[in-house]
Amino acid sequence: MTKNIKSITAWFAIIVLTFIVLSFLIGSSILGPYYVQILMGIGISIIMAMGTNLVLGYSGQFPLGQAGFMAIGAYATAIFTNYMPTYVGFYISMLLGVLVAGLIAVLVGFPTLRLKGDYLAIATLGVAEIIRIAIVNGGEVTNGAAGLTGILRYTTWPVVFIFVVLIALLMLNFLRSSTGRQVISIREDEIAAESMGVNTTKIKVMTFALAAMTASIAGSLYVGYIGTVVPKDFTIMRSIDYLIIAVLGGLGSMTGTIVAAIVLGALNMYLQSLSDIRMIIYSLALILVMVFRPGGLLGTKELKLSAFFNKQKEGK
Repeated sequence: MTKNIKSITAWFAIIVLTFIVLSFLIGSSILGPYYVQILMGIGISIIMAMGTNLVLGYSGQFPLGQAGFMAIGAYATAIFTNYMPTYVGFYISMLLGVLVAGLIAVLVGFPTLRLKGDYLAIATLGVAEIIRIAIVNGGEVTNGAAGLTGILRYTTWPVVFIFVVLIALLMLNFLRSSTGRQVISIREDEIAAESMGVNTTKIKVMTFALAAMTASIAGSLYVGYIGTVVPKDFTIMRSIDYLIIAVLGGLGSMTGTIVAAIVLGALNMYLQSLSDIRMIIYSLALILVMVFRPGGLLGTKELKLSAFFNKQKEGK
């Protein structure tokens, strides 16, 4: 019990210290607008990749439709804040996006999550494309393929930071709950889980819906700092980007996902000046990591400060 309290206190201190340091660096202009934009991009990537990892790394499903749910959140915010251009309107739009994304995930989840492997990947990709095409054909509401511009920018880096922390806590607590253990049991052996009385379809749909809702939040944050949104922002390539982060960090490791998003975000930033060869170096770096760490940076392990306290105790 004491060990858990120490670990929680230490993580809280790290989060607060990180926030204070970033606030100082940004407030004193040591980190300019470009770096702030990079930080917010990394934060949104973390949220998206955690949702992807929840479905792929923990429940063992193969989703390619996260970009579609991100689009729901983005357009919900873009449209609603046009009628209610306030911070209250921004958060109401985020809530609306979450509800719509969750509802669609449940409706499509029951038929599609009975599929497995490649079939499931194709089905979820189809759902994302249906959402995107519906937006393209949304007429004046979505402005079609041209998208929407002039969206008020309500997303600041502290907002993104807070949402990253809240969603990480939500994910970790969910996975430590009895439902979370059922999710992991499905990944390990779905037939055995069913024989033990686990309603596998219900649990998979619940997990899929949770990931969809976090993607919608990321979409709202994204459009709140970019200020524009177009349907082509939410193709399969965006889903694959977050899939890469989840795989690189380690399928089954939320802290690994956070580390991978930071590493890839920093790498991408430093390679910006290399233009033509940037993607070659970026790809080679990914290949090298996967060759030497095929399970990802952390595999299925989580970063635990309790191990540090154990070493301290042994040292005494």
